[in-house]
Amino acid sequence: MVQEKEYAVRRCEQAAELLPLRLRRMAMELPAQKKAVAEEFRLRVGRPATVLLPEGEVLLAAGVRESVVSADDLERMVGAVTEYARYASSEMLKNGYLTVRGGFRLGLCGTAVMRDGRSCSMRDFSSAALRIAKQVYGIADGLMGALFEDGRLQSTLILSAPGGGKTTLLRDIVRSISDGGAEREALRVALVDERGEIAAVHNGTAQMEVGAHTDVLDGCLKSIGVTMVLRAMNPQVIAVDEISARADTEVMIQAANCGVTLLATAHAADMEELRRRSVYAPLLDEGIFRRVVTIHRVDGERVYETEEMPC
Repeated sequence: MVQEKEYAVRRCEQAAELLPLRLRRMAMELPAQKKAVAEEFRLRVGRPATVLLPEGEVLLAAGVRESVVSADDLERMVGAVTEYARYASSEMLKNGYLTVRGGFRLGLCGTAVMRDGRSCSMRDFSSAALRIAKQVYGIADGLMGALFEDGRLQSTLILSAPGGGKTTLLRDIVRSISDGGAEREALRVALVDERGEIAAVHNGTAQMEVGAHTDVLDGCLKSIGVTMVLRAMNPQVIAVDEISARADTEVMIQAANCGVTLLATAHAADMEELRRRSVYAPLLDEGIFRRVVTIHRVDGERVYETEEMPC
């Protein structure tokens, strides 16, 4: 537990290094107990900087006028995290985020630069959300037995409300099945990491541990990437984050019909909420997923509940 807290504090401080200097100093002065549970730093032009904790956003430094964010702060921050080669990050930037060395993710809002009806860049940044990514080893260990049947991994869907820890759990499941174990052979996993949050690839290197037999396709739409890895990488398992569109469900059904096991996440507090959303109806009707893991918070702790999907 002490080591986990130290790791969380260290990750928070590493993320703080990406903030403008005066805000960095304020972040470094946060109490260790806040650093250990911090989820994001939030910067909005003209407003004081905040830190997102499990109980909500709080001021980074109460009563300090210097914590108010300026437009120049965001411009300098984007310049620094892109190593002043913004054109090289244009593909991510046009989608409103940047994956940063160390596995951190910088979400951005501002003025979208449109061309032929599509976003091609962003300028005049108005707010930023720096997510403090943490690798949590072993959180999937207690679930793995329930995800297998007759020695075969079952297609699994992970559910929670936004910010519930779906991506963190998915990452650890991918790592576990890709590395294998004493009683389980390692499986080839193709990870379609559309937003760069699972493996957090930076300059071709995954910043997060996703296993020895995992191939990562970064920054590609799921609706395109799933088909690409099916053709190119001969995967046994395909993993994706956040199914949210009809095109995503269609390509997942196609992959399942090719005999591939699927791992995915979806925004829903539970199965009842999932069934109310029409976008997921084809997946449920086709019986694509055989297991569902729902993440709840109980007394501030995440609890994982696994159930079998009806045939």
